[in-house]
Amino acid sequence: MKILFLGDIVGESGCNAIKKYLPEKIKQNKIDFVIANGENAAKEGVGITEEITNNLFACGVNVITTGNHVWDQKETSTHIEKENRLLRPKNLIQTSPGKGFGIYTIKNELKVGVLNLMGNIYMKKCDDVFETAQKFISNNKLKKDYDFLVVDFHGEITSEKMAIGHLFDGEATLVIGTHTHVPTSDTMILKKGTAYQTDAGMCGDYNSVIGMNKENSINRFLKKSSVKHFPATGEASLCGSIIECNVETGLATNINQFIFGGDLKNSH
Repeated sequence: MKILFLGDIVGESGCNAIKKYLPEKIKQNKIDFVIANGENAAKEGVGITEEITNNLFACGVNVITTGNHVWDQKETSTHIEKENRLLRPKNLIQTSPGKGFGIYTIKNELKVGVLNLMGNIYMKKCDDVFETAQKFISNNKLKKDYDFLVVDFHGEITSEKMAIGHLFDGEATLVIGTHTHVPTSDTMILKKGTAYQTDAGMCGDYNSVIGMNKENSINRFLKKSSVKHFPATGEASLCGSIIECNVETGLATNINQFIFGGDLKNSH
């Protein structure tokens, strides 16, 4: 059993790379299930639309997670209520549309749980993520409620992500960070069998500042520009990780970075 997790898809560049490369990469790597964070996939680089979600599903993505930009496109609050493959952070305030956790049945009737969480430090206000995570672990069990569990932790700081990883060790197949758009080199199997990576990186143009036009970003830092950030439009790299899973235990047996195309080194 192989799961491919892809980091934040950024703008048209990221979407185009998904369309161009993902179907073939799924075949080449014998992937059974694909999760992608789509919160930056809109052409403006923030939010996601119904059309984009449908395009991503058509390319082989099974579930789309999000984060702090989930509501940046107005239509999402309506669309997410009817599309159970599009998730928002579970620890958003309870009146938020949509849901933060889903269970999805794949081949051989195996069930994949996907949990979307968002950090509390330097992020938009939401419920305490550690309390939400502990409550989730108490109420949901690996190999009882689902065969595999993937946790997308959308957060700013590494220590918060690492702590969540260890909290879920033995309770999840994979805990992987999103949001900072830079792939970290700390892929590992934690002591109790959960695969972990602090940040998956992004699916976007790396000749940029975390996916945004580099000249405008520099000028904003220099206070020479008041133009809003907008995505870079060069060839995107696809970044994430491939996780090999033990069907009997639901835990991970291996995790490898997946990096393909664009300015970053090709590994798959």
